[in-house]
Amino acid sequence: MTIHYASAAAAAPTADLVTREVSRGLLKDGQKEIPSKYLYDNVGSALFEVICHLPEYGVTRAETRLLTRYSDEIVSLLPSPVVVAELGSGSGKKTRLLLEALCRRQPTSYHPIEISRAALAMCERELGDIRSIHIVGLEREYLQGLREVAAHREPGQHLMVLFLGSTIGNFDGNANVDFLSRVREILHPGDSLLLGADLQKPIPTLINAYDDPLGVTAAFNRNILVRLNREIGTDFDISQFDHQALYNSSTGSIEMHLRSRSYQTVTIPAARASFDLIPGETIWTETSHKYTHAELAGIARRAGFRPEARWVDQEWAFAENLWIAA
Repeated sequence: MTIHYASAAAAAPTADLVTREVSRGLLKDGQKEIPSKYLYDNVGSALFEVICHLPEYGVTRAETRLLTRYSDEIVSLLPSPVVVAELGSGSGKKTRLLLEALCRRQPTSYHPIEISRAALAMCERELGDIRSIHIVGLEREYLQGLREVAAHREPGQHLMVLFLGSTIGNFDGNANVDFLSRVREILHPGDSLLLGADLQKPIPTLINAYDDPLGVTAAFNRNILVRLNREIGTDFDISQFDHQALYNSSTGSIEMHLRSRSYQTVTIPAARASFDLIPGETIWTETSHKYTHAELAGIARRAGFRPEARWVDQEWAFAENLWIAA
């Protein structure tokens, strides 16, 4: 087993970039928002790992059950040799099941792509004892990292992209198709995408999953403000925000918001700007869309993929989808 990190000199988001992206969402008229990727600093990544173990949040356990049961079957549908790139690896615990199945068949190169160095470090610890694997972690945005992996593949190698955990649900509207279309542009015909997607289920179940009684998800959500105070000098008063999980029936999505308890003015020093919040006004931090099978099939075709196979967990309505680049 070999693991090292690709150079990350320009990979981590700079304060200027964070300021530009955050200001765009906080200074606009109407619903204020912060890009959900900023939830995942070191503390956020660690808190999300805790969320994955909560009894109310069934996504991770459902996907683990599917990969435990079907990894060999998934691998059997892939040509050889395979190089694997994962968009948002997290700790790598679920991915281990698939990588072990691949490594029983062939030596495998695996490239976790993360904007969180903490997540890459957790991934290294989790996968460090797998035999016949070569791991190169990239601290990159998803598409940037995938382009690097694709550019360095050997002739004849099949590229398999992993996008697990229903991260695709975090894209608003048609952004999921736009993003997957850009993934498809990087791939060759016959390359594959293994996509995890959370499915529609009763609304109370979804609300409990994103607003747990222990308050872990609330801490995860509020931590985004702690990060912005630290990294770009904003002056959010964390005590004046409540976590809120809402179901949007028009989009079939759970939304996470931070609701202001009071009238407050927040400054963004690097942008030389400030904005006001009134009591009850919210900042939108994350969307998690819940899919139907027909919706997923339509997304695959619109993004340039052919649905090849699907595995569904019956305990927590979650699907693992194997799509082939058309």
